[in-house]
Amino acid sequence: MLSLPSAYLAPVSWYLALAAAGSAEIDACEHYVKQTWRNRCRIAMPTGPQDLVIPVQATQGHVAMRDVRISDHGNWRHHHWSALRTAYGKSPFFEYYADDFASFYHERRYDFLLDFNQALHEVVCREIDLSVTIKRSSSFLNAQFPVHSSRPYYQVFAQQLGFLPDLSIADLLFNMGPEALLVLTEEK
Repeated sequence: MLSLPSAYLAPVSWYLALAAAGSAEIDACEHYVKQTWRNRCRIAMPTGPQDLVIPVQATQGHVAMRDVRISDHGNWRHHHWSALRTAYGKSPFFEYYADDFASFYHERRYDFLLDFNQALHEVVCREIDLSVTIKRSSSFLNAQFPVHSSRPYYQVFAQQLGFLPDLSIADLLFNMGPEALLVLTEEK
């Protein structure tokens, strides 16, 4: 079974690996690593790529992913949702999926980063119609972040920026809608 690290609105490559494998185990016991996709995602803004970072409570020493708590520092939920609206508000499918994502930034509250990421993954898989099995590990797996590339797809700012590879799955979903599944499952 494929072993993957937890990731916040994971890059397209993460989902390419998941789609190819059909199932994956998320490493809940791995040590949290700062400045990784575990608590950040990259989106396309009109000026270029931008990382959105979920603040976490200070961690000292080796802390398992399952124990990393989200911090409410800096009103990050508001900033992330505003950035997603700015980036994708004019994309073809933003309005179609916006309500499902907005609830993560306005209504739902998660104490743990792993729970937040997993809940977002479930919504993404449902919206893309990606039938996969994802479970959490009960022991350390040493999961590796996959390195795959997708074929270029429509991006709202491609005319100004060119195609930006391996952005957040949100980019693929908001730009391609139901065709996102074809991008993830097409043979290369």
